[in-house]
Amino acid sequence: MVNFGSTLRKLRKKAGMTQKQLADKLWLSKATVSYYEQSLRYPSPEILIKLANVFHVTTDYLLGMEHKKQVIDVTDLTDEDIEFLEHAVELLRKKNFGQSIEQEKLKKESKEIYSWSCNKRR
Repeated sequence: MVNFGSTLRKLRKKAGMTQKQLADKLWLSKATVSYYEQSLRYPSPEILIKLANVFHVTTDYLLGMEHKKQVIDVTDLTDEDIEFLEHAVELLRKKNFGQSIEQEKLKKESKEIYSWSCNKRR
């Protein structure tokens, strides 16, 4: 639970919530939320899961074991909607992977051109 307190504080502030508002959602005291954010106390597994649900992140993210915080809440979506989203995500991954390959090619070509121009000047 290395950065749990600071992670919780960032998520709470990003959500525009006060410590009191978060405490009310979790049926906790404001002091308990404050202790969590100061890393003076750590939540039970039950509260950790509730926090993950409130902020739409994974428990691994809250515990500092995962760097990606995005989790897509598909509650109330049809199976068809979920399949569409999965397909869209896969297309975006392929697009981004393709862009990274293209960027590497451009870097390599730029280096070759620079090297060639340096050699030509000599």
